[in-house]
Amino acid sequence: MTGGTASAGVLGRGPLFWGGLMLASYLVVAALGTTGAVEGAPLYILVILPFALVLPMITAANRRSDARSGGCGAKGEAQRRYMKRVAVFTFLYLVVLGIMTFAVKQGDVHPVLRTFLALLPGLAVVGIFWSVGRLIVEEQDEFLRMLVIRQSLIATGFAMCAASVWGFLESADVVQHLDAYYWAVAWFFGLGIGAVANRLRYGTWGAI
Repeated sequence: MTGGTASAGVLGRGPLFWGGLMLASYLVVAALGTTGAVEGAPLYILVILPFALVLPMITAANRRSDARSGGCGAKGEAQRRYMKRVAVFTFLYLVVLGIMTFAVKQGDVHPVLRTFLALLPGLAVVGIFWSVGRLIVEEQDEFLRMLVIRQSLIATGFAMCAASVWGFLESADVVQHLDAYYWAVAWFFGLGIGAVANRLRYGTWGAI
């Protein structure tokens, strides 16, 4: 009973709570940009953090729906671990991106150190991808696992299509060059499309 209560305490936070965190993340990033603390930082910080925070918001809403239909508390253990992992990697991403930006702005940085610092934000984003993969592996509910896989495939298809079309337009000098990390942004945006597709097809947003 205690374990179920603890799980409900984590998953039972409503969409307003997670939506508030998403809004707060925008405000923090905007404040950092205004002060110049993250000047020149990749623009996708404005997208990845809110999307990372909106995933638990969708999960919380989905879990409340499951609770009303008689779902058990243990069923959400995989989602609980997923939310913790995403929160940790998102926090690490912000920290290492700030450190990298500050160090690069200092000018005289050894190439080896510059390379190391540049790898850290990317690895933090890789951690978020890994978290989604672990959710697929650990989710015991076959229906929820199917929804996660479907959502991820839609996100992957969207990102790859966007990269392919943009790449050919860029090669024809029709559009400007985009750094490769923007396709991670497209993938996160595709998760939102996948969630909507799940909702329309199955009546639920899914597990992420």
